[in-house]
Amino acid sequence: MRLTLEALFGPVPLAGPVAAQIKLSPNGEIASYLRPAPEDRERLQLWLTALKTGRAWRLSLNLDAPLVTELTTEEKAERERRRSFAGGVTSYAWDMHSERILLSANGAAHLVNVSDGDTHTLTPPGTRQTGIRLSPRGRFASYVRDGNLFVGEVDNGRERQLTQDGGGTITNGLPEFIAQEEMQRFDGHWWSPDETTVVFCRVDAAPVAESYRHEVLAGGIDVVPQRYPFAGEANTEVRLGMVDVETGATRWLPWALGTDDYLARVQFAPDGSLYVQAQSRDQRRLTLRRFHNEQWEELLTEASPTWINLHDNLKFAGEHVLWTSERTGSAQLFVCGPDATMRLVEAGLGRVNRILAADADHAWVTGWRDDPTTQDVFEVALGSGACRTLTDGRAWHDGVASAKAGVALISRTAATGPGTVQAMDLRTHRFGRVVAGGKFTASHPYFAYLDAHAESEFGDIQHAGETLHFRLTKPSPFAHGRRYPILVHVYGGPGVQRVRREFAPLMLQIFAQAGFGVFELDNRGGGNRHKAFEDAIHGQLGDVEVEDQLAGVAYLRSLPWVDTERIAVFGHSYGGYMALKCLSVTKDRRVFAAGVSIAPVTRWQLYDTHYTERYLGTPAENPAGYDASSVLGTVETIDRPLLLIHGMADDNVLFTHSTELMRALQNADVPFELMTYPGAKHALQDPSVAIHRYRTILEFFRRTLTAR
Repeated sequence: MRLTLEALFGPVPLAGPVAAQIKLSPNGEIASYLRPAPEDRERLQLWLTALKTGRAWRLSLNLDAPLVTELTTEEKAERERRRSFAGGVTSYAWDMHSERILLSANGAAHLVNVSDGDTHTLTPPGTRQTGIRLSPRGRFASYVRDGNLFVGEVDNGRERQLTQDGGGTITNGLPEFIAQEEMQRFDGHWWSPDETTVVFCRVDAAPVAESYRHEVLAGGIDVVPQRYPFAGEANTEVRLGMVDVETGATRWLPWALGTDDYLARVQFAPDGSLYVQAQSRDQRRLTLRRFHNEQWEELLTEASPTWINLHDNLKFAGEHVLWTSERTGSAQLFVCGPDATMRLVEAGLGRVNRILAADADHAWVTGWRDDPTTQDVFEVALGSGACRTLTDGRAWHDGVASAKAGVALISRTAATGPGTVQAMDLRTHRFGRVVAGGKFTASHPYFAYLDAHAESEFGDIQHAGETLHFRLTKPSPFAHGRRYPILVHVYGGPGVQRVRREFAPLMLQIFAQAGFGVFELDNRGGGNRHKAFEDAIHGQLGDVEVEDQLAGVAYLRSLPWVDTERIAVFGHSYGGYMALKCLSVTKDRRVFAAGVSIAPVTRWQLYDTHYTERYLGTPAENPAGYDASSVLGTVETIDRPLLLIHGMADDNVLFTHSTELMRALQNADVPFELMTYPGAKHALQDPSVAIHRYRTILEFFRRTLTAR
């Protein structure tokens, strides 16, 4: 049976019971995870599995009803930044005794006993909170309401307001826009291990000039005042406060080394020391600082002539401080000594991506040895560097682990089937119980569509001294001797990897079953490779990325089943930008018959500081790079069919990007088609919008890629 858009975006999650937010109880005896309800993909439920007995159960909390009150501005912003739009249980945390779980659902904090499901709500009725956290010893819940930070005592419900000045341009206890959108820091306050203090961000957006975003809705226009940090302009002011939970007394910590530094990461060590990562505005310096005994100490500094990538790999294991660094050319594991020296752990890996857990002798990490389209879990001896592969390769593995409990939960997904989560004993390296996932059995919601499913092929090409990996999905059904149109589905943005040996997004099946091949290639600038692979884009965007995509098209032209006159390109966000760049290459090299650009960046001065300046510097420093990276100056070379799509309430890639593009196309007398979505933001995730969007794209390609 062919897959339909209605089924793909309907209420039943076709991917099945895919686990998210996988965690271990502190004692290592219970696996926990979120998964969508069987009949409602937009409602997340919390499941638990006892690793010894295999008993699995869902915590039933009477929270399964749809949201009945309007989300706060902070909740809406966090969901958009996380690209997470489901309701139900949205986040959770274990207490230290493995007896209770703090749930965030419907803007409230709920504490649940694992044994009997007994639940009580910690936050006041009729209010909505965000940034909900459980203190390390489980005595308090902390949260933000109306711009202020509160803590509630778990046992008696007594609430304390720790900050007083929230409101207007000031927010306490939440990360700023840049931290969420570009630095992947979603925390804005942190508990000390002894629960006596909370360190929090005080964010003041006043330095950012106020502008107005016109959100076009179905029934009118909302004029939304915003303080968007455009490239080269001011950022928000971020102060770091340390507040005494009992007295409410706050002192301010001078965390920054420069006036324009970014507060990249904040973390308490088990001994109560506070670690802060301060990143310079140009992102060429990242300093790890420790606040201990009322003094600051600089432990290490990363420096680069291009930029430093942020990560979450600061780990503490006994006397060791573990860290990953790209100073040797790719991300590798380092041990930091008490004298602030760094020692490379020579494990022989091509890249270390995440440190899952560590003890005094070993670290358990994810990464790859030879093939970046795979990811495995490794055990690395901190002394000798001896490295043992714990997973089976040619798939994508991730996980969570507890060195103290000696247990890991390993997720695995391969190109041929759904993913699984399985327990592993870190001492014996043996796999145990399957916690979640499984095979495509008759009860799986995607089972009925398997007969039309097109499996993806993987390969690579050599170009510009690099190996470029691709994923190719043929049309379904496929007949030898016939020539087919093919779509180059591009993202191409820095730091991102699309080609992984995992079960591919089901959206590819929609195009394959409509008679199109789909080609995806990871170009230079992408992530999970060596640093030089990324650095190729520094100073100008949309140049080497397009060269690499054209090398991919040259490969496609060598395939006997590809109709070389019917190769098109489409992408979303940076991919929308890339689609425009690919269409506007000089006439003697034009290879694309049509293109679709969704929510594209068109002029980089209109995008935010942290992302844009990482690669281009500021407009004042690099005006030529900004001009060359824009699509607006070359639109007159586009002479193939173009479909432009944008959400009219996009607060990330502002709708202004597309209105400026429309004007440039009109001034150059370049025809184009346009589809806009009132009220839709950057993700365009609403089911009705998604169905209409992809149907529009399919019809566009059917019309423009007719047989020749």
